[in-house]
Amino acid sequence: MTYMYEYPEYLKIKLPKKISRRYPAYELYLYGEGNYAEENKNLLLTGIPVLFLPGNAGSYKQVRSLGSIALRKAEDIDFKYHFNFFSVNFNEELVALYGGSLQRQTRFVHECIKVILKLYKDREFAPSSVAIVGHSMGGLVARALLTLKNFKPELINLLITQATPHVAPVMPLDKYLTDFYTAVNNHWILKAQDVRNLTILSVAGGFRDYQVRSGLAFLPRSSQHNSALSVVSSAVPRAWASTDHLSIVWCKELILATIRAFFDLIDENTKQITDDPKKRLSVLNHHFVKHPAKLYAENPETLTELTGAFIWIKIKTSKWNYTVYNDTSSWIYGCVNSNSSMCLEGVDLSWKAELLPTVKAVTLKLQEYPFLSHLVVHVPSTNGNKFTLDCEFFKEDSRTVQLPVTHLFSFGLSSSKILLNSTGLIYNVQLQGFGQIYQAFKIYIEGQCQSPKERKHSIYRLHVPWSHEDLITVSKVPSLTEISAKLHIAQPENGSSVAVLNIYSTSYCQYEVTIKTSFLQVLGQLIRFHGGTLPVYVISNILLAYGGQLNTLILTGQCSDFALVLSRTARPYKVEPAVNIITFLLGFAWFKDVWDALFLPEMDAVVLNNQDVWFPLVSLILFFFGTGIAFWGGIFFSSSLRLLSSFWLAVTRPSGLPKDSRLVTPKRSCVTILLVFISWTTCGAFAILIIYLHYLFKVIKLHVNVRAEQRVLNAAPKHSKETSNNANKELIKNCHSVDRSGEAAKSLATSAAADEVVNSFNMHVTVIILLTWIMLLSFPSLIYWVKNLRYNIRLDPDPCRPMAIILVPALGILMNSSTTKVKSSKLLKIAAQFPLPLSVAVVAFGPMHLYREDVKVVRKARQTNQEQGKSETNSLPAPLFNMWKTVFLIFFTMLTLRGLVKGAPLRPEEKWKPLDNPRNRDLFFRTLQAYFSGRDLRKFPGTFSLNNDGSKPVTFYSDPIASAFADYEERKNSFPKYLRG
Repeated sequence: MTYMYEYPEYLKIKLPKKISRRYPAYELYLYGEGNYAEENKNLLLTGIPVLFLPGNAGSYKQVRSLGSIALRKAEDIDFKYHFNFFSVNFNEELVALYGGSLQRQTRFVHECIKVILKLYKDREFAPSSVAIVGHSMGGLVARALLTLKNFKPELINLLITQATPHVAPVMPLDKYLTDFYTAVNNHWILKAQDVRNLTILSVAGGFRDYQVRSGLAFLPRSSQHNSALSVVSSAVPRAWASTDHLSIVWCKELILATIRAFFDLIDENTKQITDDPKKRLSVLNHHFVKHPAKLYAENPETLTELTGAFIWIKIKTSKWNYTVYNDTSSWIYGCVNSNSSMCLEGVDLSWKAELLPTVKAVTLKLQEYPFLSHLVVHVPSTNGNKFTLDCEFFKEDSRTVQLPVTHLFSFGLSSSKILLNSTGLIYNVQLQGFGQIYQAFKIYIEGQCQSPKERKHSIYRLHVPWSHEDLITVSKVPSLTEISAKLHIAQPENGSSVAVLNIYSTSYCQYEVTIKTSFLQVLGQLIRFHGGTLPVYVISNILLAYGGQLNTLILTGQCSDFALVLSRTARPYKVEPAVNIITFLLGFAWFKDVWDALFLPEMDAVVLNNQDVWFPLVSLILFFFGTGIAFWGGIFFSSSLRLLSSFWLAVTRPSGLPKDSRLVTPKRSCVTILLVFISWTTCGAFAILIIYLHYLFKVIKLHVNVRAEQRVLNAAPKHSKETSNNANKELIKNCHSVDRSGEAAKSLATSAAADEVVNSFNMHVTVIILLTWIMLLSFPSLIYWVKNLRYNIRLDPDPCRPMAIILVPALGILMNSSTTKVKSSKLLKIAAQFPLPLSVAVVAFGPMHLYREDVKVVRKARQTNQEQGKSETNSLPAPLFNMWKTVFLIFFTMLTLRGLVKGAPLRPEEKWKPLDNPRNRDLFFRTLQAYFSGRDLRKFPGTFSLNNDGSKPVTFYSDPIASAFADYEERKNSFPKYLRG
């Protein structure tokens, strides 16, 4: 954590009126403390400008850690050089979830840069460029500056980003966000010549950053842009620790490394940051990749005269150590004078050293220095801290061992072990087969020493040669140390390098290295890389459950509960084989040509395979996760409805079972028009929220009425049931005595109506569960609109507006429908076939979607950057966005499924078959028998026929029975006549 020794102050920079009117929500500030803040109130600035850009929901005050430490550093050198830190106030906008304001932020930053440079006009060392530090999405906004038409690339010389998702958005919920990423990344690939003089450093937070995984923070590689560097904070010298998404802004070790780099970048002649991109990259490598424990020097002297009164001790053994109470930065040399008993001139090899948490280590290959006769260790006689110097000569092969990693499906039951009897200082354990992001292991290192008197430090470093994501652990021997081994970036397809475990050991100690697969961490890697696609699989499961409800409605006339039908229909073999077969066929050129001719989008699984982030069985595992989330989400939703209905039942009196009414009325039409108007003039997500709450209220009210009626039926007198049973027995013996009392028939009619309402309730629960997910996905734009309501009442652009205009009328019809109307639809059987292909389509095109402004641009990008090719140009995943298209299709399909327009309910007289026909009467009585004996209509198919006398079959539907009892009161005078035939 960083500390401020004086109270931080933020001086608001006055912007031109034109800019203030165009961007009323944004502001520009200058950071200061104490006397420094007082001196800068007149804006007579003489320092080096640095602009800080906050990220998603970030504050402009987050600049204080950089500004405060830079101020203390300047005080230490008597303000020979100093920096002026500016910060932009983006009103804490949620730009990681809503991309509509990213272009606006980019244009405002451009204006801020011009205003900042004007503040230094007519100064002796006036800057011509600005350095930028961007946190989270602020780093992406800084990169987007180069996409502006009127922006000059020379206005930026250095860009440092902190936990910025450069490759793709974390949760791309709208088209504007993915289009922004496409424009930025394509520009940096196609226009690499324009950014060749810009040096950019990306620092990722590591595994503790649960918001932005570090793989997204690695800059897209380009063969024409070599001034880019990507590191993980756990590999940064003097930091060696992972940070979460917010603490990376104020982590003291990282801030110190950043400020040291800033001061080393200053050109003494111009008093500004150097214009040499090679020097800028060299400084960043010095502080963020490999630190030799020496102060940075642009052109270090390689040859050094070793003069003075020294005692020369010639070491003739291959291994030795020396303890002394001093310390120095230059400590190892190579002697180039072999004709003298003393070394008069040496090559400073200290620059080859590497700073580790408790040691400075250097490994030299003698074949690279054939001109050296001796290695000289310089031990001056200055007082300092006690340190021990250990040296040895060894063959590299003797210290390199191979350890194969365990299989993914060993589940930690098996392990690989190796025993190292250490007589040296370093061992390299090559982890064979470790190179995929879905692999995760636990490495146990047990150290035992022969002399347990003094516990010495051992350093274990997991080195990943294809990316800067090393993990360093320090332990005292003897001890048992556990290391988690997993990757941020997968091994390149044609790469031959291997992940290595470097053990900087203690002499005369024994190390046992054991590696096991960690199944929990494998699942963690799965969620880390693909957790954003889970809503796709949840919606796929909901569609399968909805299809199961329709099929049950056709077969039995009943609509099952959501959780029950989900457990019966959510089967991955219905979805995964179709997706895998299409993915396999897309590998053939002829099928790909047919696919493109049909203008179908590219399968997401193909693109993910090209990016090396899609591994076997990942879709199956995600499907099971989606099933679990959908199931328990349904249970939670049903429990919440039950709780809300209980509260409603306690404070109000139920109005009885709802009666079927017209789907479209003037009142409902007015409400629909009003909500469409609201979505057009304000925010689409706001209109969806209103219709969602209205729908939820109707479902709660429906549940209240059902519970009230069931309570009445359960409280009926016992003798009424006996009377009903006796009447049922008499009905079987003699049909003329069925109508024993109007009370029994009325009770049965009420029970049948209650059952129909329960079926309708189950149907509405499925719809509203799906609508709940839509609300969750549209909430970011709603929050953004609410926060900026004082600046503009209309959200522009609004990603939810087209969806709201379609959903509001559709839901207005759906919330007033019932299963009775659905069952009477002639399109029900056809419509029941739609949910399954829709579920397959969601999985096929939902996990990721690429948005390209022009196909030719992408092809040209692939030709320009052949190194990166398919993986980098197409690395703009947008999971969830094309689910909006799926949502439109779902609700249009629901309208078709129910046949609400053409499938109007039958007229009452059409519900009756003529009972003067003996066959119809026989069938009617048999149906009544089933009805009175428990209404087990599952024994009767949706349609069945009789052919007792050899005539044509007579078809009788089961659902008219319930409607017949519903009409009993209206037709009770004619009912006995129909029974008598």
